Amino acid sequence: MNKIPKIVAPFVVIGLGIGVYALLHVAKPEPEKKQQPPRALSVFVESVKRTDVALKVNSHGTVRPRTEIDIVSQVGGRITAVSPEFTEGGIVEPGVWLITIETTDYQLAVSQAEARVAEAEVGVQQALADADVARKQLRNQSDVSDLALKKPQLARASAQLKAANANLQLAQLNLARTRISLPFTGRMTSTNVDVGQYIIPGTPLGHAFATDVVEIRLPLTDSQLASLGLPIGYIAPKNRGAGVDFYATVAGREQHWTGQLVRLDAAIDSDTRLLYGIAEVIDPYGANVSQYKMPLAVGLYVNAIIAGRDVKAAYLISRQALRAGNQVYVVNDSGHLDIREVEVTHSSFEDAVIASGLSQGDRVIISSIRNPIQGMVLEALYRTPDEPAVLAKRADTETKSFRVERSGG
Repeated sequence: MNKIPKIVAPFVVIGLGIGVYALLHVAKPEPEKKQQPPRALSVFVESVKRTDVALKVNSHGTVRPRTEIDIVSQVGGRITAVSPEFTEGGIVEPGVWLITIETTDYQLAVSQAEARVAEAEVGVQQALADADVARKQLRNQSDVSDLALKKPQLARASAQLKAANANLQLAQLNLARTRISLPFTGRMTSTNVDVGQYIIPGTPLGHAFATDVVEIRLPLTDSQLASLGLPIGYIAPKNRGAGVDFYATVAGREQHWTGQLVRLDAAIDSDTRLLYGIAEVIDPYGANVSQYKMPLAVGLYVNAIIAGRDVKAAYLISRQALRAGNQVYVVNDSGHLDIREVEVTHSSFEDAVIASGLSQGDRVIISSIRNPIQGMVLEALYRTPDEPAVLAKRADTETKSFRVERSGG
C-alpha cells in the first residue's frame, strides 16, 4: 500500500504542469500588430504647360547635287591639253576650258567652208547680173517666163550661198568644240581621259556636278505631313519655303546648315508608304557653309529639322513623359498615380504636343516606372539645377526598393 502513492505522485505532478502551461497559454495577451502604410515611390515630374507651339518635324537624307552630268565629247581627235582642274575634286568655272582637242583638221574645214562661201557669193552676184540683163532685154515682151528672166537661177545661187554659210557655221562650231568646258560652277568627281589619248564623238570624258544648289530628299510619314500642314504635291513660292536646319558630324564637330523645303512629291512611295520632300541649300560651298566653314558636301548624310505649322494653346510635355499607347502618368493631388489616355498632336525627340487628356499644371512623370499600377502611392520630385545628381540617385534608389518589395510579396 505504501508503493501506490510513490507511483501515482509523478503522474500527478506532470498533469499539474501541463494544466498550468495550458492555462498560461490561453491567458497570454495577443501581440500588438502594426500596419505600415505602403512606401511611396519617388519619381521625377514636370508641370504641363499650355502655350503656342511651332511644330518641328525630324527627318534625314543624303545630300545630292541638283545638276550632275557626264562630260562627253561632241567631236573626235587627239587630246592636246587638259586643265589642272580636270581631276577629282577640281573646280569647274563656266566657260573655262577643261580639255583641248587637236584643232588642225577643224581649222582646215573652216578654211574650206569660207572658200565655198566666197564662191557662192560670186554665184549670187552673177545670177543677179544675168537676171538684170534678161529683165531689160525682155521688158517689151509679154508673157515672159520666169526661166527667161533668170529667176530660178537666182534662187539656186541664193540657196547655194545659204548652204555654204551653214557649212561655215558648222565648221566654226566644230572648231569651238575642240575646247571643252561646262556652263556652270561646279566640281569634278571623276576623269576618264588624259593628254595624248584619241577620242571619238560621244566618248565619256569625266563626271561633274554643279555647286550652286544641292538637294536633300527627306522621307515623311503621314503624321509628319500633318505637322507640316502642307498638301501632297506642294510647291513652295520662290524663296518662301519652310525653313530646314541640317546637322551632321564632320571633322569631329557638329556642323549646321540652313535651307528650305521647296516641294513635296505628288505620289506616295508604294513600298515604304512614305512621302518624300525636297529641300534645297543654295551655294553650299560658298556663302552657306557651316558655322565652322564646312561646306555641305555632296554624299553627306544629314539630319533635318523642318519648321512645321503653328498650334495655338497646346499642352506641351517632355517626350519622355509620353508612354506607349499614347498614355501619360500623372501624380494627382493626393499623391497617387493616375494613368491617362491622351490625344497626341505631334511628338519629336524632345517634346510632345497634346490636344486633350491633360490640364495646365498637371504633374506628369518623366522618370521610368516599372509595373505601374493605377492609384499607387508616389512622391513627386522636381528637377532643380543645383542638385539633379542627388535627386536622380534618390529616385533610382527608391525605384530599386520598390522593385524588391513587389518581387518579394
